[in-house]
Amino acid sequence: MNSPQLKELLLQSLQQELGGVKVYETAISCAVNEGLRAEWQKYLEQTTRHVDVLTRLCKKIGINADEMTPGRQVVGFLGDALVQAMKMAAQAGDPAAAEIVAAECVVLAETKDHADWELLGRWAVNGTDSAEAIKAAYDEVEDEEDEHLYHTKGWCRELWLKSLGLPAVLPPPEEVRKVTTAIGAAKAEAESLAQR
Repeated sequence: MNSPQLKELLLQSLQQELGGVKVYETAISCAVNEGLRAEWQKYLEQTTRHVDVLTRLCKKIGINADEMTPGRQVVGFLGDALVQAMKMAAQAGDPAAAEIVAAECVVLAETKDHADWELLGRWAVNGTDSAEAIKAAYDEVEDEEDEHLYHTKGWCRELWLKSLGLPAVLPPPEEVRKVTTAIGAAKAEAESLAQR
C-alpha cells in the first residue's frame, strides 16, 4: 500500500460500515412505519455485507482491518453518538418523534458512507495502487449505497411533513421510483411536491 491516505480512507470506510450496523439496529427499534422498518432491515443486511466486502478488500491489499487510526476513532465516535441520539429520542416517549430522529441519524451516517464510496470509486478509476480490487468492491456496493441515502432522505422529509400536519407521501417517491442517483432523487421530490 503506497498511499497512506487511501489506507486511511479504507479504514474509515470500514469503521463507518461497522457503525452503520449499529445505527440500523437502533433505527429499526425506533421505526413506527412498517414499510420503513422493512426498508431499514434490508439496509442492515446490506450494511453487514458491506463490512465483509471492506474487510476482504483490506486483507486482499495488505491492510490490517483492525488497525485503529485517529481518523477511524473519530468515525467510530460519531457513529456511537448517532446511536446515543436515537436512544435518547426513544426514551423521551414520543415514538413518531423518535422515528424522525432515527431517519435523520441514518441520513447523517449514510452521507459519510456514500461520500467514502464515491471517493473509492474515483480512486478505482484514477488511482494506481490496488485500483482493480477497489473497483470490484465499489461495483458490488455502490448502487446499494445510493439507495440507502436517497430513499432515507425521502423518508425523513415525508415523516417531517406528516409531523407538521402537511401532506406527506409514505412511502416516499424516492423509494417507489427506486431512485439511485441524486438527479433521480431530486426529480422524484420535485414532482411529488408539485402534486401536493
